Amino acid sequence: MAVHAFASDIAFTPTVKALQSLKGSRRAYARMEESGSWQTIITPDLAAFIAEQRSVFLATVNSEGQPYIQHRGGPPGFLRVLDDRMLAFIDFSGNRQFISTGNLAENPKAHLFLIDYRHRRRVKIWGEARAVAADDDLAARVMPEDYKARPEQVLVFTVAAWDANCPQHIPIRFEAADVLEALREKDQRIEALEAELAWIRATPADNR
Repeated sequence: MAVHAFASDIAFTPTVKALQSLKGSRRAYARMEESGSWQTIITPDLAAFIAEQRSVFLATVNSEGQPYIQHRGGPPGFLRVLDDRMLAFIDFSGNRQFISTGNLAENPKAHLFLIDYRHRRRVKIWGEARAVAADDDLAARVMPEDYKARPEQVLVFTVAAWDANCPQHIPIRFEAADVLEALREKDQRIEALEAELAWIRATPADNR
């Protein structure tokens, strides 16, 4: 990976910085750079956020500069933190187009985009990725337990820099499983209250 003066230089190229100057935001980002710029390791807070996610968007670019974005999902924890610089997830068998895999063979640079609609958080992660055979020992470590899907391969992602965006314009949405659990808890509470009310009605005041 290229060495940058600031971690954010992975995205803030000279052209981007020139546009920031033109649009009036360069001074604020220069202060951000001087105060520490973006993170380059997976912090405990980021690891906790990753462990809760059910999906991720993987961006790759081929040798002709054509970008491609692919969605990958699974149960919480399917995107696994291996250490403070590496992530991995099972690339489950799908339509077998292998566009992302082909792009990575030509250009290892990649990007992960994670969004939590419920808490209105999004995280952008820059780095490089590579494919590992599914029969590797790593697959057994990364495969979600009791998840009914066939592993095609493992994608290993090395983090170069990451940044968490503000929540502006992120709509609030809830996972279906979370909504069903909330409804189940509500129904249980209603049943308990109805039972309590029936007991009160059937029991003389002196015996309560």
